Amino acid sequence: MRPGGSRGWLLRLVIAFSFAQGAVSMARPAVSYRALALGADERAVGVIAGVYALLPLFAAVPLGRRTDHGRCAPLLPVGVVLISGGCVLSGVAGSLPAMAAWSGVMGLGHLSFVIGAQSIVARQSAPREQDRNFGHFTIGASLGQLVGPIAAGTLIGGPDMAGTSALALLVAGAGAAVAFTSLWRIERRTAPKSRTEHGERVPVHRILRTRGVPAGIFISLAVLSATDILTAYLPVIGEDRGIAPSVIGVLLSLRAAATIACRLVMTPMLRLLGRTALLTVTCLVGAVLCAGMALPVPVWALAVMLAVLGFCLGVGQPLSMTTVVQAAPDDARSTALALRLTGNRLGQVAAPAAAGLVAGVAGVAAPFVMLGVLLLLSSGTALRSRAKPGKGPEDDGGTSRGSSAASLGRKSEI
Repeated sequence: MRPGGSRGWLLRLVIAFSFAQGAVSMARPAVSYRALALGADERAVGVIAGVYALLPLFAAVPLGRRTDHGRCAPLLPVGVVLISGGCVLSGVAGSLPAMAAWSGVMGLGHLSFVIGAQSIVARQSAPREQDRNFGHFTIGASLGQLVGPIAAGTLIGGPDMAGTSALALLVAGAGAAVAFTSLWRIERRTAPKSRTEHGERVPVHRILRTRGVPAGIFISLAVLSATDILTAYLPVIGEDRGIAPSVIGVLLSLRAAATIACRLVMTPMLRLLGRTALLTVTCLVGAVLCAGMALPVPVWALAVMLAVLGFCLGVGQPLSMTTVVQAAPDDARSTALALRLTGNRLGQVAAPAAAGLVAGVAGVAAPFVMLGVLLLLSSGTALRSRAKPGKGPEDDGGTSRGSSAASLGRKSEI
């Protein structure tokens, strides 16, 4: 299938990603509630949330190397199996170490699925379509993040918190398995010919030194860490402030709905502001809102803040994907995407652990102040990484040599 052709494969990927991400988004708060019911404190919740990203931290680059050489086909079904199994086994685990281990398996499955799917999008999209296609692809994640927390909030509650959270995890495992219905033969129809004959692998250090890649990795890390800690720690905030799990589920889904809205209007926003300004402004507003969530605001104000925050957080992921793909060497795009995911997982290991320590010392709202600082740094990174004058196609992203507003040159940067 040639790049830029029929996009039926993209629709099927979005559907599969919706179910896979929905299962994960349902399982993450359920794991937190089940851990709390089993006697975990704020620090333990942070550790369990961090283990989710620990295995993927070491597996991302090898999996990226594999897809760069035309062998991404097994990653999607294997990812679904691991997500489903991790959810189910977390639901039946009777101890905190076991829950942490199966949470790690779930994270490895999510990574496998995402690397395989992102590689297909990068390979099948013409350069002028990458912003749009990555934006549409991440709508699948947002749909899952919209439905998952509502489903978890509906099932979890009452005096038997351990039992209801276990039920939510079992349902999440079943939901992940539904993704198989959209994966039938999709890898075969989009698979490239093997590229092992194209020479030696591009060294990782060379990819990391490529202009645009480090900034894209850091901004993606900051945005995903914010999303991840929101998912893991909003239930803790709810418990502390007496907000019911069902309301917390609605609040998390409201954030996801705002993210979907953001990605639907990504192209006109790029046309209006350009890439650098869009990333800088959204990260800055997100920083202020994250810090503001530490205040004891009423539920309606929390809902407004989460809606605006969700819209702002919707920008970073798809634009960082396009930036990394376009900046990386042609025969190392999947590895570059995997390095971006490694940065994401590093943030998912370090940020929840740091959040747990901060929460234990300064209270359950303190991690949101930490997120505000992280997003503020990412805003500065986006501003500093603006292309320098006189670089032609390295322009900030508004237009590029006759391309559409969302189409960026090969060397464009965040």
